[in-house]
Amino acid sequence: MRFTLITVCYQAGEELAETVASVRAQTHPHIEHIIVDGASPDEATRAVLQRFNDGRSILISEPDKGVYDAMNKGLARATGDVVGFMNAGDLLEAPDVIARLDAEFAQGDADVIYGDAHMVDPDDIRKVRRFWTGGAYHRDNFRSGWMPPHLGTYIRRAAYQRFGGFDLRFRIAADYELMFRFLYKHRLRARYVPLTIVRFRLGGASNKSLAHVWKANREVVEAWRHNGFAPPPLLAIRKLLRKLAQYFRPSGS
Repeated sequence: MRFTLITVCYQAGEELAETVASVRAQTHPHIEHIIVDGASPDEATRAVLQRFNDGRSILISEPDKGVYDAMNKGLARATGDVVGFMNAGDLLEAPDVIARLDAEFAQGDADVIYGDAHMVDPDDIRKVRRFWTGGAYHRDNFRSGWMPPHLGTYIRRAAYQRFGGFDLRFRIAADYELMFRFLYKHRLRARYVPLTIVRFRLGGASNKSLAHVWKANREVVEAWRHNGFAPPPLLAIRKLLRKLAQYFRPSGS
């Protein structure tokens, strides 16, 4: 099975190089890596892009309308059976992650497979700051503010072809809206595997400050309405509490 990994970046410098090295260290032989750079002006990022312009990765470097627009550009170029996303600076947890996901998808019982994620210090990837445990899939979990970890979730490309990509009207929570649309609205088959898939640096748009977190959660509520559903009471608060709970190590880990 062929996997497409999409990395979007802007002025990422050597953090991008770490991500590329992580992908190229995978034991699975059929990986397409698409790097979408937003026309970074800095020499460090340009040097990294030039270093990996060796035909083993697909490189796109041009202005975009933001991270979700860049992700959609990657989706438009993807040819794999399964698609996953990695931000610049993020690392697959082990060299056999994609091989293990391949074995899970080969069972044929899921359109979406997700695992766990470690959210680490931006300056020291050895320091885990938050733990995102995906947990067993139940569609109604969305009603309590749950979603699978975006960077720990892999989806068959056919789902994107059928139901579309990221909605650019959502500036911070387009990943939530896509997950909600795929899993809750269209009821794609999903399954959790107890596997740490990715180690990603904290600092995304939805995590910059409490104000950003609150704005993201307001977009979460709007995602329900946009897809024709009434949001559950206190959804934004429940989601915020889930985010706070990620700072504590889950039992058994």
